Amino acid sequence: MIDNYPDVHAAHEADDLLFGTVESWVLYNLLGGADTGIHLSDCTNASRTLLLNTTTLQWEPSLLAFFGFRPSILPKLVSTSEVYGKIAAGPLAGVPVGGLVGDQQGALVGNKCLKQGEAKCTYGTGAFLLFCTGGEIVKSNHGLLSTVAYQAGPNAKPVYALEGSIAVAGSAIKWLRDSMNIISSAADVNDLAAKEPNAGGLYFVTAFSGLLAPYWDPGAAGTLIGISQYTNPSHIARATLEANAYQTRAIIESMLLDSGAPLKHLKVDGGMTNGDLAMQVLADVGGFTVIRPEMRESTALGSALLAGSAIKLFGWDLTKPETLAEVNTKGSREFAPELEEGARKKGWEGWQRAVERSKGWEEGVDE
Repeated sequence: MIDNYPDVHAAHEADDLLFGTVESWVLYNLLGGADTGIHLSDCTNASRTLLLNTTTLQWEPSLLAFFGFRPSILPKLVSTSEVYGKIAAGPLAGVPVGGLVGDQQGALVGNKCLKQGEAKCTYGTGAFLLFCTGGEIVKSNHGLLSTVAYQAGPNAKPVYALEGSIAVAGSAIKWLRDSMNIISSAADVNDLAAKEPNAGGLYFVTAFSGLLAPYWDPGAAGTLIGISQYTNPSHIARATLEANAYQTRAIIESMLLDSGAPLKHLKVDGGMTNGDLAMQVLADVGGFTVIRPEMRESTALGSALLAGSAIKLFGWDLTKPETLAEVNTKGSREFAPELEEGARKKGWEGWQRAVERSKGWEEGVDE
């Protein structure tokens, strides 16, 4: 916009411009807008701008110079849990605002994955897995991203995470419903898949738009492989659930290699987690325990925990995870692996072969 819109360029040069992410804009308006000029951004959202030094938690001068941005246009950086000010007007006037956090980091906090080795995965249209690495930045050598997880207060040390994303999770089930017409609702995929004890040797690499972590292959193509004359819609439904589980395992395997920290368990949220079979398949394929809370609006809960911790509500303190021990525990369910290890190993090897066959497909197609 600075390069292509004269008004924006002129405002930037005149030092009459502010730039930030969504939470900085919402907070700016809540706290009085131009009347107060409170322009703040938390370290998790700021980490998505390509302008933050995640070690110092400050804007990186070399990046500002590279993009040609004046430092004055950027918000002041704050932690994810502190009182930033009070709402200026309306029915909530005077209420303090105490939490700012990015979507997936909020879900990490909401799932109380606050210590090294704790991980959560949000299964929506895509899937987003964050693995807490504690107070150290772990630079991935296995296809993942390092990110700021949260900072529990202005004087607290930041906590970091490894992150991996799956492009297609729930959208594969929508494909079965809307394009293939083999289910009438998304929830039906579990019932259909349950009609067969396994996928019958079928693998479904759901690379509708390439593969993200840890493969990073935009040329990969969606692949159904292992089809025989006995393959039926139930096998396809089960292979779809397994595809989600295999991609989750691939990310977790990379996280374990990068961090050296064992996975304690995987906490889950999002629409796909409503299906018991989908969660049991995830546990069986991954070989780890899956914990599903009853209340799964984890991003909203994480935001509330951050705000509550800032004002010491109910004695909550994010630097002392034990103070959150009773939060969102009612109705929580655990899914433990039931698949025999030999069968798990054979399935994992088959998945890796299927992925290799899907890779680079678009690169071989003439334009």
